[in-house]
Amino acid sequence: MSSYELSQGTVNNIQLFLKGLILILIAGAAISSRLFSVIRFESIIHEFDPWFNFRATKYLVSHSYYEFLNWFDDRTWYPLGRVTGGTLYPGLMVTSGTIWHALRKIGLPIDIRNVSVLLAPAFSGVTAYFTYLFTKEIKDSSAGLLAAAFMGIAPGYISRSVAGSYDNEAIAITLLMAAFYFWIKASKEGSVFWASWAAVFYFYMVSAWGGYVFITNLIPLHVFVLILMGRYNKKLYAAYSTWYAIGTLASMQIPFVGFLPIRSNDHMAALGVFGLIQIVAFGDYIRSQVPTNKFKSVLAVSVVLIIALGILGLVGLTYAGLIAPWTGRFYSLWDTNYAKIHIPIIASVSEHQPTAWPAFFFDTQFLIWLFPAGVYLLFQDLSNEGVFVIVYSVLCSYFAGVMVRLMLTLTPIICASAAIAISKLFDVYLDFSEYLQSKVVVQETSSEKAKEEISVTTKSKNHTVFGLISKLTVISTFAFYLYLFVYHCTWVTSIAYSSPSVVLSSRLPDGSQNIIDDYREAYYWLRMNTPEDAKILSWWDYGYQIGGMADRTTLVDNNTWNNTHIATVGKALSSSEEVSYEILKEHDVDYILIIFGGVLGFSGDDLNKYLWMIRIAEGIWPEEVKEKDFFTANGEYRVDDQATDVMKNSLLYKLSYHRFVDLFGGKQATDRVRNQKITKEPDLNIVEEAYTTENWLVRIYKVKDLDNAGRDLIQSSKFEKESIAGVKRRVQKRPELDLRE
Repeated sequence: MSSYELSQGTVNNIQLFLKGLILILIAGAAISSRLFSVIRFESIIHEFDPWFNFRATKYLVSHSYYEFLNWFDDRTWYPLGRVTGGTLYPGLMVTSGTIWHALRKIGLPIDIRNVSVLLAPAFSGVTAYFTYLFTKEIKDSSAGLLAAAFMGIAPGYISRSVAGSYDNEAIAITLLMAAFYFWIKASKEGSVFWASWAAVFYFYMVSAWGGYVFITNLIPLHVFVLILMGRYNKKLYAAYSTWYAIGTLASMQIPFVGFLPIRSNDHMAALGVFGLIQIVAFGDYIRSQVPTNKFKSVLAVSVVLIIALGILGLVGLTYAGLIAPWTGRFYSLWDTNYAKIHIPIIASVSEHQPTAWPAFFFDTQFLIWLFPAGVYLLFQDLSNEGVFVIVYSVLCSYFAGVMVRLMLTLTPIICASAAIAISKLFDVYLDFSEYLQSKVVVQETSSEKAKEEISVTTKSKNHTVFGLISKLTVISTFAFYLYLFVYHCTWVTSIAYSSPSVVLSSRLPDGSQNIIDDYREAYYWLRMNTPEDAKILSWWDYGYQIGGMADRTTLVDNNTWNNTHIATVGKALSSSEEVSYEILKEHDVDYILIIFGGVLGFSGDDLNKYLWMIRIAEGIWPEEVKEKDFFTANGEYRVDDQATDVMKNSLLYKLSYHRFVDLFGGKQATDRVRNQKITKEPDLNIVEEAYTTENWLVRIYKVKDLDNAGRDLIQSSKFEKESIAGVKRRVQKRPELDLRE
């Protein structure tokens, strides 16, 4: 073996070592950047949905998987309950449970809460690695390393993967990139092995997140576009047929998915492309047996006929009820006003709103303008895998603009495309071989041609100096951009995306941090001071947290599967006391929990969500609840003296401003959120205040147990103008009445 071969082997080993070291450092950066929430607050589950996931995980680790799948949760959606095992994606819980059991097997009895809190940061490092592999297949390892670094700290991904963000996306984006990597690998090599791995990770994705339909439609779209471009080959056939067959059969093993892959319009594109590629494969065989001219005629007629029959068959099966129609969420992706008009419960969720333009820069910083540059460069040397990136980019750019939540799925391809752009640039501007070569020419100049050679190399050297300066300028500029990117990502992560929703933070006048822990204070009070079978009514946003932290029965929660039940809660809060009381007693409500930010200045309170409650209730009872009744004649939404009578008499208004005026001790009472003055104290007759947290952020009321006579008094117009004390006096004059508080 020559010395050159030895040196090349040494160089390759060094490169391999450096790549491994860089990937480890990227994984470390990805994990550590997601720990701000633990460092600044504590190890706690964030947001709303994660609390249900955590509660389900605790049930799983203390029961068998079979019991978990058959778990009927009677503490949610009272009195309906919920068949939990058949209405969730179990992948997240199974992953955490498996890790928990594995750690215990090796002698590390870590609490399941800590496993859940740190699961997302741990998987972020794996996501960076699969992003590296994916981008490496598109271009090379240098682009892959850049993409991995971008993905590790990009706020667009960090927003759903910080420590404590125990949601399905914690592992779903990892599985997304893994499935896409194996698909690219399989389509390039025509390998059944790699296609099978793509199907395995697709199945894992199906078990973890409803966003799996993105993979279900993107891979078929990639294949369809390649067929239209005339790039069909046997490798593509083997890869797609293997992926679809194994992936579909495996996904149907998830109880919540069941037969949807063959009975839902969301999956028909994958099925249609599977049928199409079989026909194309058959046509490819026929082409080898039939003269070219005749084949073209047969192909044109066949394509038109197949497409027509496919569309007619899809419409017919949908009309017959054999295939489920498109869901409201699907229509809301194409028509941003659809959900607001037809399904207000979807439109009421903040993450379902259209994305503001600054959000793209906020979540990806300078990558957002390198993203189209990377896509453009892929057009210059258009490969099959480049087509995949382009299709992914175009499709997801639109969806991310329609819905804030989908920025999460756009971020990986932004990182990959931007990395390709910078890598291409670095390939040119980090190449100093020309400058080094000119110096060698000067050293090897012979004495006979010294003058001539020196003049040539001097000219070349002068040219190279200017080239060197320009290259260094460009490289230093982009090095500065990369520094700004890291700085921006760190700032956004630590300030914007690492604050738990259950623990708020503010700054005192002296600049010190003030922790507002009203949520947990209220939930702890419910756990310690109410009966175990107490039923709590609140808006659906807080259902999972009440179930997870207070361990009490709720009427609605964040699952939002029953629009009518949620509308019932909206009607109870937006109606007058006499109407609300009937709803409360009909549903055995013991306590009402509301969020009020008027004292603290917290804008995310129930009064700011009130219009969505009203709209959802109006969708079911349009004659009893009307949104226009809550606006003044000038079309203003007011809570002060100019508020409408319907607003002032509604239950939520009274619950919010009960004792609010007295709190100011004779001074002007002002709602700090709506910046409106409250002068009159509303009367409460059907409930009594049970607990109000330190900062008045959470207020809990106990529903009174009034008999029929008491209800009659409530319904009388005279009673509406009296206080409970007045009712007691009237009861004393009528001994047969028994008014129990």
